[in-house]
Amino acid sequence: MIRSIPRRTVLSSLVALSAAFALAACSDSGEDKAAEAAKPAEPAAPAETAAPAKPAVAAPPSQGTVDMAKLLEAGALPEKSLGKEDAPVTIVEYASMTCSHCARFHETTFPALKEKYIDTGKARLILREFPFDPRAEAGFMLARCSNDNYFAMVDVLFKQQEAWAGVENAKEALLQISKLAGFSQESFEACLTDQKLLEDVRAVRARGEADFKVDSTPTFFINGNTYKGAMSIEEMSAIIDGML
Repeated sequence: MIRSIPRRTVLSSLVALSAAFALAACSDSGEDKAAEAAKPAEPAAPAETAAPAKPAVAAPPSQGTVDMAKLLEAGALPEKSLGKEDAPVTIVEYASMTCSHCARFHETTFPALKEKYIDTGKARLILREFPFDPRAEAGFMLARCSNDNYFAMVDVLFKQQEAWAGVENAKEALLQISKLAGFSQESFEACLTDQKLLEDVRAVRARGEADFKVDSTPTFFINGNTYKGAMSIEEMSAIIDGML
C-alpha cells in the first residue's frame, strides 16, 4: 500500500530529495554501464574491409504472462496511448520519470517503434505511471496537467532528465522546463499541489504492483507477455513480428 502524504509534500520535497535516490530506481543496477566503460576499445577495422552483416536478433524470452482483459481494464486515470485501438499488438509500458533506463528506451528505441509499428497501425502503446520517488511523481503530474500534450511533456522530461532529476533543486529545474511547455508559476504549483492527481498517479502504480507484479522499470506487457528492462528496436521487432 502506498502511503498518502500531506498536500504540499511533493512540491517541497523536490528541493530536498537527493539526486542519488531519484535516479536509483530502474530495472538495472548500472553495473553493466561500468563494465562497458572498463572494456578496451575494439580495434578499428581496415577502411577497405566491409563490416560483417549483423546476425538476426532473437526475441527475448517472456518473463511471464498476465490476463490481457484484466490488464486493459480502466484504472484510476484515463489511459494515455498512441496508435489504433484495434491494432493487433498492444504494448503496455510501466515507467518511472526518474529511471535512466526508461529515458534511454524513449530516446533510442521508441522513435523507431513509433515509426515502424505504431504509426502503421500494427501496434498500440499505453504508457502507465510507476513512479519510485517524489520527483518521478511530479514529472508524471506535470505530464497529466499538460492534457493533450502528455506524450510531448514525457518526451521532454526524459530527454532533459539529467537537468532536473539529478540536481539539488528539482523544483526550479522543473519549473523552467514547464514554462517552455506553457505553464505559468501558478499553474505549475496548482498541478503539483493537486492531491487527487497525486493519489491517482500512486493508484496506477499500486495497481501495477499488486495486480501485475511490476517491480522495476521499464516493464512491458506485449499482448499479455511480460518483458522487463529497456529493449532495443531489434528485440522489440523480433517480439512484435512474431505476433503479426
